[in-house]
Amino acid sequence: MTRLARTAGLSDVQQEILSTIRDFVDKEIIPVATQLEHRDEYPTEIVEGLKELGLFGLMIPEEYGGLGESLLTYALCVEEIARGWMSVSGIINTHFIVAYMLKQHGTQEQKDTFLPRMALGEVRGAFSMSEPALGSDVSAISSKGVRDGDEYVLNGQKMWLTNGGTSSLVAVLCRSDEGHPEGTPPHKSMTTFLVEKEPGFGEVRPGLTVPGKIDKMGYKGVDTTELIMDGLRIPANRVLGGTTGRGFYQMMDGVEVGRVNVAARGCGVAQRAFELGVSYAQQRHTFGKPIAQHQAIQFKLAEMATKVEAAHAMMVNAARKKDSGERNDLEAGMAKYLASEYCKEVVEDAFRIHGGYGFSKEYEIERLYREAPMLLIGEGTAEIQKMIIGRRLLEEYRFQG
Repeated sequence: MTRLARTAGLSDVQQEILSTIRDFVDKEIIPVATQLEHRDEYPTEIVEGLKELGLFGLMIPEEYGGLGESLLTYALCVEEIARGWMSVSGIINTHFIVAYMLKQHGTQEQKDTFLPRMALGEVRGAFSMSEPALGSDVSAISSKGVRDGDEYVLNGQKMWLTNGGTSSLVAVLCRSDEGHPEGTPPHKSMTTFLVEKEPGFGEVRPGLTVPGKIDKMGYKGVDTTELIMDGLRIPANRVLGGTTGRGFYQMMDGVEVGRVNVAARGCGVAQRAFELGVSYAQQRHTFGKPIAQHQAIQFKLAEMATKVEAAHAMMVNAARKKDSGERNDLEAGMAKYLASEYCKEVVEDAFRIHGGYGFSKEYEIERLYREAPMLLIGEGTAEIQKMIIGRRLLEEYRFQG
């Protein structure tokens, strides 16, 4: 293990899991990540390897065939995977959020149907809130689910689905006015629907189309897609939890743990950027000595390492808070905000250390430089995180006049 980002108080089992994941990252991900990323190629062999390690079932309870591990263990694994290639951690994250939502909110039949196959990676999850016109304003969702006998008919267009093509189960948030009188606040008239589909692109089931991959600046390899529902019929027993009107709260619960995951990704990418920067600084010579011996570079390395440590500590704290059963939206928001901002800064400093070579696609830091910006907007922008943090602080520090 490296000197930075160590976690105190881990059990022998947790340490063994992390050691296995780190070894897999070093041998199976880092050597091929940049090549696959430049080709925008889905990492099929890497995903199969993670399935064999049991990672798709890491937090799924043992009764459903998973490992029953904590959010902390999962976040630390994600940190390691993102250190190798952030796109792979995205494939795991969306699957995990759907499994978590099923575990926490699903009916017994829904858990029995999906969780065992999700633990094996046979069913892979994606979740969908965003739409082309709403961004962070979830209350403005226009996709609708309307009851029709024993089915619901879904119509609307969703945006920014990670795993949209490769997934076979999508948790989709829609408006559902059934049983909710006019004037009901939007967040109380939303429902999460569990939509099963065939992996792939085009019409993946009647009434459901996945047009194709969105071409992105970074975060390549993983498929990011739209989802078009046009008269999509699903059985009423595929309403998550069996009751309409709870979708907003279910999704926010999933996003809360997802923010810990994004913080972990920021930590992993920042760690890799630091590793690349400190290594290059000792190899590159200017004015007769390695640039690592120049004070300006040492200052940069010191700042980078401090940011890696601080982000990791906040991420671990947020995960442990959730594992304890306590509300952690404040800690998760802080961790996501700090880790994503620090990741961007550490990556840029490593890029600067590489000089002109950092601009070359032959160097790994070029890929990280394009990947880091996604963390600034994924699972809520920095501005959204600050709104959450500010509101929670005002709740905790209410003025008593």
